[in-house]
Amino acid sequence: MTLTIQAALAVAPIVVAAVLLVGLRWQAKWAMPIVYVLTAIIALAIWDVDWMRVAASTIQGLFITFDILWIIFGAILLLNTLKHSGAVTAIRSGFTSISSDRRVQVIIIAWLFGSFIEGAAGFGTPAAIAAPLMVALGFPAMAAVMLGMMIQSTAVTFGACGTPILIGVRGGLENPELTANLATAGVSFDQYLGKIAANSAIFHGITGTLIPLLMIVMMTRFFGRKKSWSEGLSILPFAIFGGLAFTIPYTLTGIFLGPEFPSLIGSLIGLAIVTFAARKKFLLPNDTWDFAPQTQWDSAWNGQIKIELDNQQGKTMSTWLAWSPYVLVALLLVLSRLPQLPFGSLLKSVTIQWEDVLGTGITPSSQPFYLPGTILLFVVAVTFFLHRMKPTELKAAVTESGKILLGAGFVLIFTVPMVRIYMNSGVNSPGLPAMPVAMAQWVAENVGRVWPLFAPSIGALGAFIAGSNTVSNLMFSLFQHSVARTLGISTTVVVALQAVGAAAGNMIAIHNVVAASATVGLLGKEGLTLRKTILPTLYYVTLVGLLGLIAVYLL
Repeated sequence: MTLTIQAALAVAPIVVAAVLLVGLRWQAKWAMPIVYVLTAIIALAIWDVDWMRVAASTIQGLFITFDILWIIFGAILLLNTLKHSGAVTAIRSGFTSISSDRRVQVIIIAWLFGSFIEGAAGFGTPAAIAAPLMVALGFPAMAAVMLGMMIQSTAVTFGACGTPILIGVRGGLENPELTANLATAGVSFDQYLGKIAANSAIFHGITGTLIPLLMIVMMTRFFGRKKSWSEGLSILPFAIFGGLAFTIPYTLTGIFLGPEFPSLIGSLIGLAIVTFAARKKFLLPNDTWDFAPQTQWDSAWNGQIKIELDNQQGKTMSTWLAWSPYVLVALLLVLSRLPQLPFGSLLKSVTIQWEDVLGTGITPSSQPFYLPGTILLFVVAVTFFLHRMKPTELKAAVTESGKILLGAGFVLIFTVPMVRIYMNSGVNSPGLPAMPVAMAQWVAENVGRVWPLFAPSIGALGAFIAGSNTVSNLMFSLFQHSVARTLGISTTVVVALQAVGAAAGNMIAIHNVVAASATVGLLGKEGLTLRKTILPTLYYVTLVGLLGLIAVYLL
């Protein structure tokens, strides 16, 4: 079987998913079971993967599905708890005091607060937290999901305290041959990894500066009453300022301090600068932009979660007390993710796993206490006492949150196992490469020396399939390194392009869209979201690819 046929067959399930979700606008709950079955058939019949390996991959996918649902449930429950405690009303008033302009709120909540959560936790958590918060503040559910997906771009390469680099790139590259070659050149592996991180930070710093502006113009174009790009462009100076307030400290941190802290430090500095500037109306236009009244919204924009802010029985609360649960979430996430502290290893000590499923060597596992969902649930318990809630209020929050979870669960039990079949297809009788690798090899053979232009797209492809920058890096880093060596170009630049492209691919990862949609009660409209988030993804991989060509051949 030629490489071209391998690549065509490997890409078939992705094409079917795109046609059903984006082209025909099917709901994911109907499309993803078909895509799962098609993937399994190709793995069994064409790749000749043992059926027990397909079954074990499915079980592994179900373990991961539990982890995702746990995060979703925690995020929804925290929002509903804050709704019933009266905190959401206070948070909304606090944002109005900073700026009632929705364009400013996007920069503060989605771009900066969301990037901070990404830096602390990763794994889809920022969309799960920021999207429902935006709905509570009066954003249409579909706009909140679109913006929540766009959060998962610039900050992602250094998300979860640098996991995509420290685990993804390191795990994908580290082998005796490369380590020996580096030693011969007088370079340690950690120094080599630091150079990849620095290059990634520079590419992101240039490209990511425009993401806040893209968020805003897409919001005004798709969800404004005038459907206007220009209403978003009118805040261009402040949007660029908001982008630079994050990307400058982010890039410098990536160059000088390594991969653990760029997203955390960039977002914290950015939040302080942008909030102060917004209060002083620095660079803000004279007009204030808002959505049309909800009665005029397209019915497709609305989710099933309703945040009623006028039934809080006269409760009043300070803005600080209202925000304290989110502050506590951020603090606990950082404390549990920093490798220099003992809390992470303590939480990881409890592991549920199924060793060597069906004799395949696949060992799915879950670390329930380390999951962001557990931290979110702990904060819910603290909030119950902190906000002096009644048991009936917490019970109502739990009931509302549980109903939303069921729909997401059905979709994800097909989507994530499909991903694991893809990933595990490299062990087969004919000795074929794993399906994603076959696609990447075909591209590499057919583009030659302009490879840096396409390297980010391979990273994005891996993240689109896996829903994870880390997994994409594990899968493709060595492949990217090998292509760069064959072409005689900088390996650190090309692997950085992989890491940056994999971050951008999170914006269109199917199970990330499903998870974000679930938190706002918008299941069934995933295709509509993907039709929008493909635009910033194309922007990202194209510009980064061009920067890669310049870095390799001109610098």
